[in-house]
Amino acid sequence: MKKKNNMKVVEKVQTKKEMYEEQEQKAPLMLTIDETASKSGLSAYTIRTWIAYVRVSTVEQNEARQVEALKVHDIEKWYIEKVSAKDTNRPKLKEMLEYVREGDTIYIHDFSRLARSTKDLLGIAEQLEDKGVHLVSNKENIDTSTPTGKLMLTMIGAIAEFERSNLLERQREGIAIAKQENKYKGRKAKDIKNFDLWYSRYKNREINKVQFAKEINVSRPTLDKLIREHEEKMQEN
Repeated sequence: MKKKNNMKVVEKVQTKKEMYEEQEQKAPLMLTIDETASKSGLSAYTIRTWIAYVRVSTVEQNEARQVEALKVHDIEKWYIEKVSAKDTNRPKLKEMLEYVREGDTIYIHDFSRLARSTKDLLGIAEQLEDKGVHLVSNKENIDTSTPTGKLMLTMIGAIAEFERSNLLERQREGIAIAKQENKYKGRKAKDIKNFDLWYSRYKNREINKVQFAKEINVSRPTLDKLIREHEEKMQEN
């Protein structure tokens, strides 16, 4: 029998609602009948959710700009968190990756909101692809449901990391020059209250690096630098 429409919206029935509740999904859903579904490998009856992931690095930063930019996509479920993207160990990111299902689409303001490194970005993209989930970035205007989008994702991720590496390299060069001119006044372990105490607990494996950094209120890279300098000073003595 020939279908009249490419897309037909059908009201949710009780069985779909029950399945939805069992999966602990709270976003509004649209049940669609798509005659192209079989070509894309999707079921003819596919529950699809439009999702947004919003991230800022600190609690002081405001996510309103990202939220406003993503509203045009009629987002049904939001994941918002205030945490660094130094790795993928983020509560809301993990929750979202666990939640998404085949046919869903995730919208982000730009790729740096999702990941800071090419490795993490491509790793997340691969997870989404394996699940049949599309990723759309506003700023880069990329949709991974297309071959061009997939290619551009890889290229942009590599360029972003390249630029970040250049920035860090210039920063290191500036610090080196400042040290030569005795102008650099970086943070020292001796300036941090109870550093020796926390260092001792870390060496005795009572706490890990994450806990150590949190206790003295520094980032992981800064902690690594402080530990290295502290141990070098101990060797000199």
